Amino acid sequence: MAGTGEVVAAGVPVARGADGLPRHGVDRVTFRAIAGARGGPEAVRLLRSGQLSKRALLLLALRRAAPEHDGYREAYARVRALQRDDRERWEEVLLRPELDAWAAGCLRGAASGESVPLDGLADFLRGVPGPALVLECDGLRWAPSIDHAGPRRVDYGRPPAGPLLDAELALWKERLAEAWDILVRRHRRHAQAVAACVTTVVPLRPAPGGEAVSAAARRAYGAVAASLPGEPELLALALVHEFLHVQLGALLDLVPLHRPNGPAVYRAPWRPDPRPAGALLQGAYAHLGVADFWRAEAEAEAGVGAADSGRAHREFARWRTHTLTAGETLLWCGELTASGVEFTEELVRTVRGLGAPGE
Repeated sequence: MAGTGEVVAAGVPVARGADGLPRHGVDRVTFRAIAGARGGPEAVRLLRSGQLSKRALLLLALRRAAPEHDGYREAYARVRALQRDDRERWEEVLLRPELDAWAAGCLRGAASGESVPLDGLADFLRGVPGPALVLECDGLRWAPSIDHAGPRRVDYGRPPAGPLLDAELALWKERLAEAWDILVRRHRRHAQAVAACVTTVVPLRPAPGGEAVSAAARRAYGAVAASLPGEPELLALALVHEFLHVQLGALLDLVPLHRPNGPAVYRAPWRPDPRPAGALLQGAYAHLGVADFWRAEAEAEAGVGAADSGRAHREFARWRTHTLTAGETLLWCGELTASGVEFTEELVRTVRGLGAPGE
């Protein structure tokens, strides 16, 4: 899907090609709002539409690549019937986070003449793995599932924590509820976007030293993976951070923002190893959300006279500086597309606009 979309003037309808499939566009107002991490549920709906088309195309390509596979043919017919008769259920199946990675892996294997697990499509039709939560605070509802025992087909770069014991699962539910309250009451704009996009939380093991970790996968739209931190504030922060990775990945499926990663690498202020332009853009975008999160936390702490109000101020100043540095590096690196330059300029403008808490 990357490269099939474009940034267009506001109000331009999505066109259809000769094959009848939609050609997705992102209007300039929404594009800039996404770049500033303020797209909200409206941007999520647009990007979600692109993900549905992408996954429908992947399943169609598999059908054509393996026309003799009876199990896949039957499951694919059921998917098409859902598309016709039960749109909500069809979207739920196609937007299972791990379906993208599974389908892409099957296509690669089929192209190489390998035996691929095409019976897996039927698994996606059986329902969502993991217990579902219904979290509500001040009128804003979020209903994620905790996928701690399902067949994960996505590599989050960290070992999964499941299956969880009942006590561990209860703690996850409690901590997610606390994190949700924090997001809604102090970061409502981010909470609205998270609720619209994130359908699945995947528990991870912490780092070997016990530090909390979080991750998102390029081919797992709608999923956030994290270990359980000691403070609900840090889980709320992880949800914002990883949601922005997910959102940028979905945008990149529609609009290319940088050239394919080559040998050139650039300093990332938050890690010791230099990164290619694409990875630096991902980091800068997610850390825009981190800086914004800590700014709001600093204002909340000041409002209640918290004893450790200095932590949020320090974290805000740190991540604002890091994000600005990375954004400026991206603007001179020469590897961004014209849309990528526009996106990064808006990102930098937004970061600069995050004045000191209280301003």
